[in-house]
Amino acid sequence: MPNVVDNPILNSPFVAPTRHWDFSGLSPQTRDGRRAAGYYGALRTESAAGPTIQHELLPLALANQIRARVDEWRAGGYRGATPVTRDLLEHWSRERHRPLFFCQREAVETIVWLTEASPADLQGIEIPADAPVDRDSIEKGYGPLLRYGAKMATGSGKTTVMAMLAAWSILNKAANRQDPRFSDAVLVVCPNLTVKERLQVLCPQVAGNYYDRFDLVPPGYRDALGSGRVFVTNWHAFLVQDDGKRRGIVQRGRESDQAFVKRVLAGLGNAKNLLVLNDEAHHAYRPAELREGTQHELFSADERELLKREAETATVWVGGLDRINHVRGIRRVIDLSATPFYLRGTGHEEGKPFPWLVSDFGLVDAIECGITKVPRIPVLDDSGKPDPKYFHLWREIMNRLPASERETNKRRAKPESVAREAQGALVTLAAKWQATKRWFEDSRFEVPPALIVVAANTTLAELLAKGLREGLILRELSGDATFAIDSKVLDAAEAAEEGQTKDEAQELLRLKTATVGKASWPDDRPPQGFEDVAEPPGKNVACVVSVGMLTEGWDAQNVTQILGLRAFGSQLLCEQVVGRGLRRMSYEVDPATGLLTPEFCDVFGIPFEVIPVQGTPERPALPPPPSTLVQALADRKELEIDFPRVEGYFLDVKQRVRCDVGEVPKLVVTPQQEPTEVHTGSQTAFVPKAGLATTIGDTELLTRERYYDEHRLQRTAYEIAADLTAKLGQKPGLLFPQLLAIVESYLDRRVTLSSPQCRIEDVALAHYREQIVSRLLDAIEPDRDFGEAPVLPRIERHRPLGSTGQVQFRTSQKTKQTRKSHVSHVVLDSGWEGTAAYHLEVEGRVVSYVKNDHLDFEILYEWEGATHKYLPDYLVRLKAGADRELNLVLEIKGYQDEKARAKEAAARKWVKAVNNAGAYGEWEYLVCRNPNRLREMLAGVGAS
Repeated sequence: MPNVVDNPILNSPFVAPTRHWDFSGLSPQTRDGRRAAGYYGALRTESAAGPTIQHELLPLALANQIRARVDEWRAGGYRGATPVTRDLLEHWSRERHRPLFFCQREAVETIVWLTEASPADLQGIEIPADAPVDRDSIEKGYGPLLRYGAKMATGSGKTTVMAMLAAWSILNKAANRQDPRFSDAVLVVCPNLTVKERLQVLCPQVAGNYYDRFDLVPPGYRDALGSGRVFVTNWHAFLVQDDGKRRGIVQRGRESDQAFVKRVLAGLGNAKNLLVLNDEAHHAYRPAELREGTQHELFSADERELLKREAETATVWVGGLDRINHVRGIRRVIDLSATPFYLRGTGHEEGKPFPWLVSDFGLVDAIECGITKVPRIPVLDDSGKPDPKYFHLWREIMNRLPASERETNKRRAKPESVAREAQGALVTLAAKWQATKRWFEDSRFEVPPALIVVAANTTLAELLAKGLREGLILRELSGDATFAIDSKVLDAAEAAEEGQTKDEAQELLRLKTATVGKASWPDDRPPQGFEDVAEPPGKNVACVVSVGMLTEGWDAQNVTQILGLRAFGSQLLCEQVVGRGLRRMSYEVDPATGLLTPEFCDVFGIPFEVIPVQGTPERPALPPPPSTLVQALADRKELEIDFPRVEGYFLDVKQRVRCDVGEVPKLVVTPQQEPTEVHTGSQTAFVPKAGLATTIGDTELLTRERYYDEHRLQRTAYEIAADLTAKLGQKPGLLFPQLLAIVESYLDRRVTLSSPQCRIEDVALAHYREQIVSRLLDAIEPDRDFGEAPVLPRIERHRPLGSTGQVQFRTSQKTKQTRKSHVSHVVLDSGWEGTAAYHLEVEGRVVSYVKNDHLDFEILYEWEGATHKYLPDYLVRLKAGADRELNLVLEIKGYQDEKARAKEAAARKWVKAVNNAGAYGEWEYLVCRNPNRLREMLAGVGAS
């Protein structure tokens, strides 16, 4: 990679940044001064070539305006600040054992300046209020909320900032009870129970509170701090209660606003005019109506479910604050978040920041100051592709899979296929994890490093976790070292409220999740109800497999590797997921430089581009061509055709098998299939003009040497033979030695290496191993000297049946309406297919038929050393007697070449295996070379 710089860290985290990296040119350059506050979004520009959409750094005008004035205010000695505020600001600026980060002080100074500056100093600063937009709130007279947003990168210390703000407000109120700008009652709202427990350190009366731990209050003010009250709750408490449907003597019905506020503010008594601190405040927004073109139909089922939950969270969260403001009053709401932006599907412009954002310290700033770990991403590999495979991993996997196995808005990707294609990336990361573990042990860390796998769905997560637990990747990640999170159970545990009965299993899952990387309990005291648990249940967890982004507030510092196996629709989602691994383990300063030393997190599969690439010219959109909706019709349910999804075969062999190994297609081990070398670099940006990833620091070479050490060729041969034995439906015994000899012969004679960098041991990877198993299964046959054995189908586990009822798509091609089909139309790709459709409609023996278009009916076959999928033209249900029907796989084919013969052989094997299974009806296969003779040929089908 040409765009490598020497050191990611330019600034001390304890003073204002003085330099930054500039990525606007062909190569990164250091610039004097601080980077302006901004965010990356779409910007329309005009040029000689026409209008263009570019992804550019868009300035945060309000935050930049305020930043300049706060800088002047700081330089002028905090003119106009109250005596208490001045004492606090000076105390926070003093050198101490571990000084506060500059970004922490700046975020607090910004809020303080907005509150205490004179009207003259505030001239021209206009922060939009957050007013209710729903009719019910407007009719009830709910007023707008005054909100100030502080953007702070993950790991930059938001909890400490909340403690500083609480102390500032409480101490000023204690000094002057009549000053309306301050409050001694602080409400902290957070997203879940784990964060709620962690934020108890904001309560001054709690042991281990942050005010004492970080020396946030001068000695003379400590007693006064105790006069204030800080109450922490999670947003679930804001759900309005309604006992109108409960049985009982007294029913109050839906909770009034007064009753609601009394309940949720029980920890603050009758306090009024509160200060509210929203942690992870990107959840607290008012959803807007979805504009045309952003309907939920365009999202996948998983996305729709996520959007539904997010909208509920946002509505309940902000709605609760509206009620509190209406009844008790809120002075101001201070939002803290690493990503205070609207996400896709909220009704707002995707990626646009909250309009009340007043302070900005983003991830690139944090990296340049050494506050967070640096994400190291693949920047080069030996696959021969322009982009490293493991960078856009999900996209690469989807491109490699056949259309029927890819993820769409209507179905998930086939989990077994995704797991197979992702194994190379997982193995490479696991090898790096193993090397990191050795370093942890040498450095005497009390916990192992953590590898995170973020999966697209629960089924995929279960498959990955099962393989890891069984030691298929590394023995050190087997058993209890790998922890799979049940997201639904965790969500239920995280939503718990005070006074509710907690499910012990849910609570243990939550505690295990929250204590990954924790060597001991806080203050050596287990939580209530788990007094007999000597050490945190997550202490020895080395690998976490999760569907979501774990849980917000998950503050494990030992994450060193992350693998993303899902689609990432936005850079915000990338940042949120990657952020789970960016908390540093050490904050020791290098005495030679005065800077923090870099720490790294290796990230595969998360296309994390802090600065997006430049877009392409935007041309006027052409009107869409006329299209036809092709779909299954509910009133033709009786014409439905079902079929089994066959992913392979096994034989019911009794005694002996044979295999002509010399005729089995060769297998080539090549980096074009699975890279054997991956170079990682520390990415902070993407160079727009060059279209190149920008990296910082030296690159590191990652290989699979440790994997090779564990997976010797002899072990792999035994495992493949064991796979074959299992797939043939046999227990280890008589057949295993025969199969092992076949496997060893194949590995010796038919496996070739495409380059010196390749290793024969790579056949242990699922991508190669499954190809060997599949090819040998097709070639192995019963030894005739010992009798014939039937071929049986291997049915997909998670989607065993396909159906015409799943067909729905639009096409601009010519179509023909149907009568005898469950599906409304036949798409006419050629004249022959139209002729065939006519004869199927008029032939009396045809009960129903369907063209294999978007039906996903496919048959596996081997061709030129690779497994392909054959899509026959039609499926037909035929009358084969008075009370008998059979299913016909119909191919309309003129010229037959060798590839077509391979397809025909595979189809006949498919029919034989499915009929032997006996559970999917009776099937036959027919090739019609002249559609005008189709009815004549149909007459001979099923004549027995």
